[in-house]
Amino acid sequence: MNVKDSLDLAYDLFQQAYECQMQGELDTAVELYLRSIETFPTAEAHTFLGWTYSHQGKLDEAIEECKKAIELDPDFGNPYNDIGAYLIEKDRHSEAIPWLEKATLARRYDSQQFAHFNLGRAYAALDLLSRARVEFERAIEIEPEYDAALRALELVRNRIQ
Repeated sequence: MNVKDSLDLAYDLFQQAYECQMQGELDTAVELYLRSIETFPTAEAHTFLGWTYSHQGKLDEAIEECKKAIELDPDFGNPYNDIGAYLIEKDRHSEAIPWLEKATLARRYDSQQFAHFNLGRAYAALDLLSRARVEFERAIEIEPEYDAALRALELVRNRIQ
């Protein structure tokens, strides 16, 4: 199979995996993401496999998949943000911050509001409320209707007063 055919097949498997993931068929999604990676490894497939693992409660495996994604494409922002979010879930807020900062600077990341929101969450958990406020404000600048960031900003402002 030539490279183009491998890439096309990997993409098709990725799309099927994503559909299964969105329907809650996580085990099937994992199998399809793994087949996609086996056919042609991409940062996206590793990142979304990690996301699926996170929904299964396998945060360490999720982090490892994101690290593999970064090896393949260091400019792809999603895995940096996801590692940060998974570390927050593990109550490792300080460790999350450098990953989230990298996400905010990634060249290929269309959803930087999530990285700023997660940075805000990490800072708030560490009681660095002024920094948290700034990050929530940045998230809202990018996505003015981001409800979670709007609520978090209000909570932080109330804690600062």
